[in-house]
Amino acid sequence: MKKMFAGVFVAVVALMSVAEAATVSVDWDDPVGIVKPVNGVGQPPMIGAPTSFPMMRYLKEAGIPYARLHDVGGVYGQFRYVDIPNIFRDFDADETDPKSYSFAYTDALMKALDENGVEPFFRLGVTIDNPVGAGFPGYFIDPPKDFAKWARICEHVIRHYTEGWADGFRMKVTYWEIWNEPDNQPDAKQNPLWNAPFSEFIRLYGVAAPYLKAKFPHLKIGGYSSCGFYAGVGAEQVAAAHSSPRMEYFIDCATNFLAAAQQNSWPLDFFSYHSYSHPTEALRQVRYADELLNRYGFTADKTERIFNEWLPYVSHDTLGTAKQATGIAAEMIGLQNGPCDLACIYDARCNVGNYSPLFNPLTYKPHKAYYAFTAFNELRKLGTAVRAKVSGASSLVAAAAKGTGGAAVMIANDSNAEVPLVCDFGGREVVACRLTDDTHTDASLPLPKTLAPRAFVIVLLK
Repeated sequence: MKKMFAGVFVAVVALMSVAEAATVSVDWDDPVGIVKPVNGVGQPPMIGAPTSFPMMRYLKEAGIPYARLHDVGGVYGQFRYVDIPNIFRDFDADETDPKSYSFAYTDALMKALDENGVEPFFRLGVTIDNPVGAGFPGYFIDPPKDFAKWARICEHVIRHYTEGWADGFRMKVTYWEIWNEPDNQPDAKQNPLWNAPFSEFIRLYGVAAPYLKAKFPHLKIGGYSSCGFYAGVGAEQVAAAHSSPRMEYFIDCATNFLAAAQQNSWPLDFFSYHSYSHPTEALRQVRYADELLNRYGFTADKTERIFNEWLPYVSHDTLGTAKQATGIAAEMIGLQNGPCDLACIYDARCNVGNYSPLFNPLTYKPHKAYYAFTAFNELRKLGTAVRAKVSGASSLVAAAAKGTGGAAVMIANDSNAEVPLVCDFGGREVVACRLTDDTHTDASLPLPKTLAPRAFVIVLLK
């Protein structure tokens, strides 16, 4: 019996490991730009759609700046939402005739987002058709049979939502993204998003992007939601990405696309891409993407870097846990501190499956990860990012901001060890601290002297 207890004691001690102490210091006199909108989401919660969207209030309460509209409503966009084949159902119809368009369902979604202060990030294209990879036929993933007409159809969709065409709206919809992951598989027969060689997508972009930019010079036209740059940094394939294990192919596609865009002077207001790696690896890929764009002349002053599908620690086992919540918090902090202009997690649906990190589909209540977004929103509300430095424990990351309403610091410990914490806030006084970890969810507590494993805090100061 004594031996058994001794073994248990040793195991508990091993699990409760303590990392090197960390010091978080903030220089309030060293502004480093704005607090960026890296707290966007993908598909919003569609509970109650299309007649009501009661869970949209959670996006408003968390200050979500953007919702990317891709894979909206499930398979084939329920044949109703967002996808161009759902809006313009007969490709042979007259694209100048409002009667050729079916806007009603997408209108309801767009209105719900607008009423809750969330700007749509509109993907022009189609929802992923996953069964294609298992040998089933695809429905809407063939390239448009007339690229110029497809561009004109997109033009009228944009006019409907931004200029009031066809009894439409005058919404703020800044970003219009051409397609999603046309590079998903090198074999077109296995590709659930683009049933053609990637070179055909480059040709589509070369027709559509210049046309749309000429019609809407004030809007941002870009693409193409690359599967990502795992191979560029030697990262492992992530099964949750649902893309080819031939990761070098993604880089080949990106370099061919960027070379063509550079050579032909095509508009590329933003370049979008994805990663489902853990935070450290994902952020290495973010830096790789920045370097690649620079190499082809698409510098940060010309082309925004948009990371619009990301999610760390994807599995049923991590949903609702502090592990995934803290990974999300750490990745957002890294995106704020790195070469990224806008980011949208995948995603904000309230549904069963691995891609519902923010909401529990059984209770319609937030998971722990939702509070990473409310925490980051405290920085966003202040507006001006300032330099935050972490010395000591390498597992900690931090971001800080100031504004007329005070100041805030967000700290995340994405590790399995607790970290003794020393904070140098430059004489500012702590007025509130909210902690999320294995045993707390957005709990108001004193600033901890030791940050638990798998934990993040938002500290409000004056």
